[in-house]
Amino acid sequence: MNASISDRRIGRSSDPLQRGHSTQYNSMPEFPWNRLRAETPGKYESYVDLAPGDWTHVRIQIAGKRALLFVNDAKEPTLVVNDLKGTVDKGSIALWVGPGTIAHFAELKVTKE
Repeated sequence: MNASISDRRIGRSSDPLQRGHSTQYNSMPEFPWNRLRAETPGKYESYVDLAPGDWTHVRIQIAGKRALLFVNDAKEPTLVVNDLKGTVDKGSIALWVGPGTIAHFAELKVTKE
């Protein structure tokens, strides 16, 4: 699952459409974010409050073709994807930020239950 979380002030934007793009799911190369947004508006994106400059803690749970994205200490998922694209039993995990965004990653853990 590629889940991108942008800290380019989208989460604090006064534009509701921009706020709704705070988290996004995509599956490269066949299902980039712009294709999913055009074909199924809003289905693979959601809002989450992001504060520029603050650390954002992310947890992703994947079971079969379903993924849940939890941000910070949320008890409920920020983004739910019930139909992961592509092969879900093997592959890569990507952390992605858009052009012009400065991001740092720390303490990445991948575990299997």
